[in-house]
This record gives sequence, structure tokens and C-alpha cells, in this order.
Amino acid sequence: MAAIGDRASVYGFAALGLDTYYVNEADEAKKLIRRLETENCAVIYITERLASLIGEELERLNEAPLPAVIPIPGVYGNTGMGMRAVNESVIKAVGSDIV
Repeated sequence: MAAIGDRASVYGFAALGLDTYYVNEADEAKKLIRRLETENCAVIYITERLASLIGEELERLNEAPLPAVIPIPGVYGNTGMGMRAVNESVIKAVGSDIV
């Protein structure tokens, strides 16, 4: 499992045993995600701000079983992207909005 984003947002994930990567640029994030994918990383938490910069990459990963990429709010605010992604997943799985 890994956490990707600005230092202030993902630093605490290291205490939980996750690999943490301090990334602020879209190209850097794409390269890192592809590397983690080849290393069989199962779950990647990424800040919503950074996720919004790499939408195409996230769409590609949504088609694959692994890694699961989960947008999380960062210290600079919550865009609601993570909750929308969870809601969309529930709708796909259940067939209706139950969240």
C-alpha cells in the first residue's frame, strides 16, 4: 500500500506502515503510479488535488482490478472527489445510490 501527495498530506501514512511518496507534479505522479503498478502495489491513496491532475491515468486504472486508487482529502482542502468515486463504485456494484 502507498500514499502519494504533498508531504503535509501523506506524511502520517508512514506511521501506518504505508510507503509514502511526496509528489506535486502530474508527470511525476503518473510515472510513480506506473512503477507501483509493476511492483504489484494493491492500494494507492492519492490526494484529491493530485488526482485531479491525472484524470486520464486514473480512468485507465479504473479498468484494471489492481491497484485500487483511492482519492483522499489533503491538508489543503476537500474537493469531494473521493466521496464521488465511492458513490460511483457503489452504484456500479449495487445498481442504485445507497450512500
